Amino acid sequence: MIFRLLSSLSAKVPSIVYRAALIMKPQVVFVLGGPGAGKGTQCAKIVEVGDVDNYSYTHLSAGDLLRAERNREGSEFGQLIDSYIKEGNIVPVEITIKLLRKAMEETMQIDEKKFRFLIDGFPRNEDNFKGWTSVMDGKADVKFVLFFDCSNEVCIDRCLERGKSSGRSDDNRESLRKRIQTFLQSTRPIVSLYEKQGKVHTVDASRSVDEVFADVKAILDKEG
Repeated sequence: MIFRLLSSLSAKVPSIVYRAALIMKPQVVFVLGGPGAGKGTQCAKIVEVGDVDNYSYTHLSAGDLLRAERNREGSEFGQLIDSYIKEGNIVPVEITIKLLRKAMEETMQIDEKKFRFLIDGFPRNEDNFKGWTSVMDGKADVKFVLFFDCSNEVCIDRCLERGKSSGRSDDNRESLRKRIQTFLQSTRPIVSLYEKQGKVHTVDASRSVDEVFADVKAILDKEG
């Protein structure tokens, strides 16, 4: 009888652990860098090797979520998001956080083991930072910031090349100039703010994809 009870308890332990992880809080890494710095590419590689190296991160791109919402039929925010994106401006924080929080909750409901998130392209300004702190403080833990540092020239060249096949309306020279200015004026100070907290890992993103990822992997191995 006791043996059967112990066996039953043992079988339930993994489930209990995963449910505890769900109750714990999402573990978040903010991924920042200028347009074309390689944020999406590196996040995809982290997810790709995740099962092998036990990273188990889910990639959430703030930009992709916003574009999907913009294109969703019946979206109350679609037209507003479209106008902000075309002008290279930052979408109101309330919309972005709502989409990010929904995506994290849905991911964790589907798979209890998926409580680690790479949030790519957020926070992009002080309003984003304050909005996240206000809404998500105590609901998610920011582990660190992965900052991909790259020159404006390299970023523009990469985006123009990407624009040939991406279909993105903002991968053109006029939008890129606005987006880079927005990054320098609004996002770079947020990186500096996290640097003062000792939470930033900076990677030279001007190199090849594999060279950059070697540095990223070393950071993830260290951070766990």
